[in-house]
Amino acid sequence: MTTSSRAHSFNAAADQYAASRPSYPPALFDRIGQFTSRPLAGARVADVGAGTGIATALLRERGADVIAVEPGDAMASKFHTTLPDVPIIRGDGNALPLADASHDLLTYAQSWQWTDTTRSVPEALRVLRPDGALAIWWNTTAFDVPWIREQHQRIAHHCGVMPTSRVRPDDSDAIRLAGLSGLRVARRQIRWSRVVSLDTHLANISSRSAFLVLGEAHKRAFRTEERRRLNELFPDEAVEEIYVVDVLVATRP
Repeated sequence: MTTSSRAHSFNAAADQYAASRPSYPPALFDRIGQFTSRPLAGARVADVGAGTGIATALLRERGADVIAVEPGDAMASKFHTTLPDVPIIRGDGNALPLADASHDLLTYAQSWQWTDTTRSVPEALRVLRPDGALAIWWNTTAFDVPWIREQHQRIAHHCGVMPTSRVRPDDSDAIRLAGLSGLRVARRQIRWSRVVSLDTHLANISSRSAFLVLGEAHKRAFRTEERRRLNELFPDEAVEEIYVVDVLVATRP
């Protein structure tokens, strides 16, 4: 299965994605403001790979003058339904449909991995103003929580992918893997959690790209078995999902 196929798989589950995916904690946006030494309020921001608008909505709440960039038809349609007054432009991080030196901040929430960094880094630098910044982040797995670690391993096995290492890459490796070598990069991890219903949790984990490309029978079998396991752990069907947001903010040196 190609990376492109996985990237576009979200279009088949836009409603599920919007309804079940986790948001981001306020501390994330506090950190971005600290790293860039400027408030989000009034900043001209492009949220790239915006999906259904989870991060875009939070940026707007902080007062940012935000637009969205999104390649997927169904994701863009859901975005427009959710945030009808926020401009959305079709495109992706490898070829930004934005003018030179036009933005203070570019954000990539869960979307940087779908770019080709040999193209997306130069594109970001082209679009950013001289004092602008690039912020990329992910909700990553809290591997120190036993049931979350074990579920991660089951999902990887079922989807035929390699489980992620329990150890996050150190700063130099993270910067290299993100293609940001040569830029001034600040990095933080922010722990947070949410409590959701068992149904929402199952919808969330089955909205991941490696899962979406599976056949319906395979997806249904996993959800059935996972529901049985989690009912034993959470008999009231209220599941606490714990995340660690890994955020990197890059500026020109």
